[in-house]
Amino acid sequence: MRDVVIIGGGHNGLVCAFYLAQAGLKVTVLERRHVVGGAAVTEEFHPGFRNSVASYTVSLLNPKVIADMGLTAHGLRVVEREVSNFLPFDDGSCLQTGGNGLTKREVARFSTRDADRLDDYDRVTGAIADVLRDMVLQTPPNLVQGGVFAALPEMLKLAKVGGRLNRLDIDLQRELLDLFAMSAGHYLDRWFDSMPIKAAFGFDSIVGNFASPYTPGSAYVLLHHVFGEVNGKKGAWGHAIGGMGAITQAMAKAATAAGVEIITDAAVNEVIVEKGRATGVVTDKGEAVRARLVVSNLNPRLLFGQLVSANDQPAEFHRRITNWRCGSGTFRMNVALSELPDFTALPGKARAPHHTAGIIIAPGLDYMDRAYMDARRDGWSQRPIVEVLIPSTLDDSLAPKGQHVASLFCQHVAPDLPDGRSWDDHREEVADLMIETVTRYAPNFKAAVIGRQINSPLDLERTFGLVGGDIFHGALDLNQIFSARPMLGHADYRTPIKALYQCGSGTHPGGGVTGAPGHNAAREIIADIHARKV
Repeated sequence: MRDVVIIGGGHNGLVCAFYLAQAGLKVTVLERRHVVGGAAVTEEFHPGFRNSVASYTVSLLNPKVIADMGLTAHGLRVVEREVSNFLPFDDGSCLQTGGNGLTKREVARFSTRDADRLDDYDRVTGAIADVLRDMVLQTPPNLVQGGVFAALPEMLKLAKVGGRLNRLDIDLQRELLDLFAMSAGHYLDRWFDSMPIKAAFGFDSIVGNFASPYTPGSAYVLLHHVFGEVNGKKGAWGHAIGGMGAITQAMAKAATAAGVEIITDAAVNEVIVEKGRATGVVTDKGEAVRARLVVSNLNPRLLFGQLVSANDQPAEFHRRITNWRCGSGTFRMNVALSELPDFTALPGKARAPHHTAGIIIAPGLDYMDRAYMDARRDGWSQRPIVEVLIPSTLDDSLAPKGQHVASLFCQHVAPDLPDGRSWDDHREEVADLMIETVTRYAPNFKAAVIGRQINSPLDLERTFGLVGGDIFHGALDLNQIFSARPMLGHADYRTPIKALYQCGSGTHPGGGVTGAPGHNAAREIIADIHARKV
């Protein structure tokens, strides 16, 4: 009999499986698709052209996970962008951000005051990001019932959190509170005057977040995107050679070497619960896979809405978890290009540093705000937000020589279209719009597209289990983060059902390709086994 069965072979499922196997447990991972990796996969989408299908860039992958799993030895190589971000504007100007003083020099062209304020802004957000970075691999304090002895371990966790926060002086603690409660727009308006730098920073606040940059709480989403690192460089973003699938293939090799059994084409239809305890799962083929405990890498709403009977859940828990807020307004495309885009703001088809950047079509906070309002009303905005990455400028294995692939991460679109319309009927129309949007800033772009792959929010849900296209497995709202992720009382990767755990992005610290939820869940599971709680 297996010790553990893990539902879902996405990156967190593989990470969790690795650590459990390292602890001597017999682990089986069941993956619904033909390949492991979840949303972090690389596939050929047009003859001769490969790309990361859904997730598309690297920064949040935790260094401890990389080291523990020996991912470099298993073939993972991550390279940094030459320029962090490139924002073309309607008037033909642009802004580039990056290291070695590039951001400050670029911002000074628009506002010397803003350029002078950048160091203070980086100091404040960097100090707060360092504290949050320390908490990524920690289990949040969990609200529990049962008297002082049950609460004591959680009180100790809370004291550790307090100790970390005490590293911040009172001014930084005030900034931390602002970043958790304020909108990104109002926070950035307080720091800067010029539109370009506010657009560059404000974009991070709506990535995977179906909201306006002026929505309260969006400042935290901005912060969520700055505590990553690439090759030891804090805040950097990079590309995995071979695409995001290179990460999960390396993870699968590490897990297999540790003794994990991975089974693909094995969808799970049901979690078996007997006398209040999870004892295995039933696959779509009707096979019962028994185990001492079950771990889910799925969106919490999928787990408790589809795989666990409502009769086996406390009524209030079921009510809340089935209302878990999802839907990030994401429309994801991959395109094959005959040539590089020739931007009006930085002309030229020859590879240049800005072609390696995150190319952001969102020339202002007001633009982002209108895009959100339009999408809520109409289903999508005629002036959408698009981030373009061209990974073939850093990795020539992805496309034929002289040609390229581009990832289009498109927002804002409504997870569910108004008036009962289906994304199946509008996906091609919106794909055309996204290409036209980029073409406004790079006039040769549309003609250069020789193939494309479209993933609407509905496609992302069907293919990868991203409910409403939600790349984070649940919105990063104040009531859905830290000790409230996925719910107060269940922030420690355990569920109300004995021997059923969660290890996906619907748990702390949330979405992104981090590996942290899988790491943390494994630690709690091993602790329970040692304490003979399961």
